[in-house]
Amino acid sequence: MKTLTVKIKYLFLLCLITVGIASVVWNCTSASAETSAIPDEVDYNFHIRPILSDRCFKCHGPDAKTREANLRLDTPEGAYAALKDNPKAHAIVAGNPDLSEVFLRITAKDSSQLMPPVESNLKLTRHEIDLIEKWIKQGAKYKEHWAFIAPRKTTVPKADEDWVVNEIDNFVYDKMREKGLKPNDEADKEQLLKRVSLDLTGLPPSVDLQDRFLKDTSPNAYEKIVDELLKSKHYGEKMATYWLDVARYADSHGYQDDGLRTMWPWRDWVIHAFNENYPYSKFLSWQLAGDLLPNPDGSGKPSKEMLLATGFNRNHKITQEGGVIDEEYRIEYVTDRTNTFGKSFLALTFECAKCHDHKYDPISQKDYYRTFAFFNQVPEKGLFGTIDASFADPPNMAITDADVKSLLKFINKKDTAKVMVMVMKDTTKTRTTYVLNRGNYDSHGDSVTFGLPQRVMPYDTVKYGRGRLGLTKWMLDPKNPLTARVYVNRLWAQFFGRGIVKTLGDFGMQSELPSHPELLDWLAVDFREKGWNVKRLVKKMVMSATYRQASVVTKKHLNTDPENIYLARSSRIRIPAENVRDYVLSSSGILNEEIGGPSIKPYQPKGLWEVATSGRGTLSRYVQDHESDLYRRGMYVFIKRTVPPPAMLIFDASNRDQCEVQRVRTNTPLQALVMMNDPQMIEGSRVMAEKLSIESGNYDTKLEKAFRKVLCRKPTEKEMTIVKQYFAQESGLLKKDIKRAERLLNIGEYTHEAVKDKASAAALMQTIQMLYNMEEAITRI
Repeated sequence: MKTLTVKIKYLFLLCLITVGIASVVWNCTSASAETSAIPDEVDYNFHIRPILSDRCFKCHGPDAKTREANLRLDTPEGAYAALKDNPKAHAIVAGNPDLSEVFLRITAKDSSQLMPPVESNLKLTRHEIDLIEKWIKQGAKYKEHWAFIAPRKTTVPKADEDWVVNEIDNFVYDKMREKGLKPNDEADKEQLLKRVSLDLTGLPPSVDLQDRFLKDTSPNAYEKIVDELLKSKHYGEKMATYWLDVARYADSHGYQDDGLRTMWPWRDWVIHAFNENYPYSKFLSWQLAGDLLPNPDGSGKPSKEMLLATGFNRNHKITQEGGVIDEEYRIEYVTDRTNTFGKSFLALTFECAKCHDHKYDPISQKDYYRTFAFFNQVPEKGLFGTIDASFADPPNMAITDADVKSLLKFINKKDTAKVMVMVMKDTTKTRTTYVLNRGNYDSHGDSVTFGLPQRVMPYDTVKYGRGRLGLTKWMLDPKNPLTARVYVNRLWAQFFGRGIVKTLGDFGMQSELPSHPELLDWLAVDFREKGWNVKRLVKKMVMSATYRQASVVTKKHLNTDPENIYLARSSRIRIPAENVRDYVLSSSGILNEEIGGPSIKPYQPKGLWEVATSGRGTLSRYVQDHESDLYRRGMYVFIKRTVPPPAMLIFDASNRDQCEVQRVRTNTPLQALVMMNDPQMIEGSRVMAEKLSIESGNYDTKLEKAFRKVLCRKPTEKEMTIVKQYFAQESGLLKKDIKRAERLLNIGEYTHEAVKDKASAAALMQTIQMLYNMEEAITRI
């Protein structure tokens, strides 16, 4: 009883501490908001719309079905109009807050009159109320949402000429200065080399590359390395990995049966497109409408490569389960294509308008189904065949040996059998598209034709044409406000850890505001004007002084900009899941550098597939690969949608169930356990240890070489002392237990070297394993 009382007291104390901390955090946040200065000029987009969108648009926004009091605050016409219940009153009277019902309601003392309503649990701060008051006094000027205004280049601001390298730095420096920040010094050469190598190829720099870069004292030494990495065949692999998330690429169909599909040739094409530096305009249009475009060779008929590119729109899940309703699942496939288009190319949450008008963005349900119409012309069935009846449901294309020898040389086809790949094709007769009431497949409403949200940019069928070909023309129109912005922002996030717009998949009303709006627009216009050249844009980013800063964090940084929004330093970011595997394989010297080809099945805990299967099909059991296939890059690991690769999932990889443009980034104990216990990680340590053991030289030299291989820099004297002590300690223990040393050296299938001193080799293996488990090892610093 006494023990129980003590436990209750501790629990009560813990609750009090938790509440206290929460109260302090809330009060600090509130105090910060309350004391923020009111700007001289209150801007609708940057100050007012975020407040209205968060607190008001749900009941007084675009969705007519949920609109209260017939009041609309997302448009000036609605806000300035006389109120329905009181024609003499107006929600907003420009210049006069005291006559504006919105202001009177948000400041009301009577809880029955207060807005937002008390029961909504939404509340405006004093600072937000003051902003609205000043905005109304200044004329309550509405503006189109920033993302729907076509970008334009502004004058590049002046900056410290001794620091800037290109225009990116001018914009960043200007914002830093505004926030009272100064840029960090440039990172040292070893850190910079590791950073740019991981960012451009996903692989750590070899010791030879490290030595070469350190010895090169020429002014353009860094630029030479950047150019070399951009030409690497591994550049395409690194860039493609992000796009595979966007395209929801997987090696199985999904749903319960989750049967095999053969879409890997499309993945080979994506790698090829990045390596060949296809303009983004071509990359986009071939994937959206490659089957409808004329062949560049003048023959008129699209090439097989162009057809293959359209596999992007067939990467969605497909059912192979008997008893399903064919039309229901066909509609599901079209829905997926529509939602993916919206998020991947426009960064808009189209899916929110499938069943009703969008709650926040100007996307009506009719707009949704007008967009739906572009992808509703495919001659496909909801259920084509049972599991293993088809690895590529029609429409599809066959890739033969003859194709690989002539037109599709980039495809890594490993046997003589033809490979079937799902592609796009339109029906000869236009299929009628209907608004589906509440999103139900069998509840037809009004019929609609091809179109897109008017507020983004009007879609003119006379100008662009009908179908997906017209859609690509609309996307690439210089007046389109989203296409270039969205892709530039996504590339920026790849190299700086955070987008200029943090919400990579949402440029709508609920998006975060751009931290550097003028920079985003300048880059977007420059990208388009320079021929949508991806490598040129990537080089501009990694060559900038902004990118090359050290990642040292000062108290000033933490107090002023803890999230590094204003880029006064480089961000420390753990490398993506696929590259964690790549890092160990490459640095230990066992990476199979083969490009493309079918997916592989590495080491995996037993029974995972077996407990999550219907029992049907070739994927009901996990059959591990062997020999060189075991050591391929992480992007080639087989992805079964219902049971994604566990080690990569732990490191936040996408399960590829649907389009994903922004992975979450977590830190959990499971990640440490993977680094400590995964056979592939331990095997990498073992192979490196064995190779170093049979090399000439003493163990001090071998330990330093191991350190440089794993951490990509030379160790300090203090670090070397710790490493030597750990090695000596492990060596002493293992000499007393040779059988344990033998067990350690027996891990993994990679070729074993004949090592004489097994205790020392195993100790070296343990030391290397320790180095891999340092936070620095898999962090892009």
